[in-house]
Amino acid sequence: MSGTLYLIPAPMGGDTLNDILPADVLEIAKRLTYFVVENAKTTRAHLKMFGTPHELRSLQMDELSEHTKDHEVFALLKPLLDGIDVGLMSEAGCPGVADPGARLVQLAHQRGIKVVPLVGPSSLLLALMASGANGQKFRFNGYLPSDAAGRVVAIRQLEATSAKEAQAELFIETPYRNGALFQALVATLKPNTRLTVACDITLVSQEILTLEAAQWKKKPEPNIHKRPTVFIIQA
Repeated sequence: MSGTLYLIPAPMGGDTLNDILPADVLEIAKRLTYFVVENAKTTRAHLKMFGTPHELRSLQMDELSEHTKDHEVFALLKPLLDGIDVGLMSEAGCPGVADPGARLVQLAHQRGIKVVPLVGPSSLLLALMASGANGQKFRFNGYLPSDAAGRVVAIRQLEATSAKEAQAELFIETPYRNGALFQALVATLKPNTRLTVACDITLVSQEILTLEAAQWKKKPEPNIHKRPTVFIIQA
């Protein structure tokens, strides 16, 4: 009988553990000794925070990143096929969502392995909840193009789709490029298009604000440099 693949959310920074992870999630994480993770160092810090009773050095951790080759991902199924329960953890937030762990989840389904998602923070859903945008029809677009011209084209396309479909459009950026993306959004969006900037979600420094593009132009640029941020537009 194969093991179970548990999808274990991780804190998105700071020490807000008790506020964001239920007790049963912590108990499952503390029981496990085998993990597939995006970053082993980060995961060990999280498990120490969780209160794992195991020596951190004794825990088996295999890394799965965007650079992991397909045959290497397949090899990560072996403990599960041998009957060992495995925890999948992202560097922050929910594994499998905007996260390379989705590749392992897909293979687990193909091999008939039980997949159990556990409750925890999702910056995308929390940002959407707090935005006032359409929570019944929305799309996550990942990262926009990094080059200036491509970024502007993508913003205009998303705005047009949002207007046509009455749909909220969510996207993220590499934190050190947040400022450039914000400036492009404010310069490109139509004046009455609403833009949500949701920064440091679940942390004490959390900031979430929705304004029309014209209103953003009248305010000082938000300090979002190198801070995890979700952007939402609703035309």
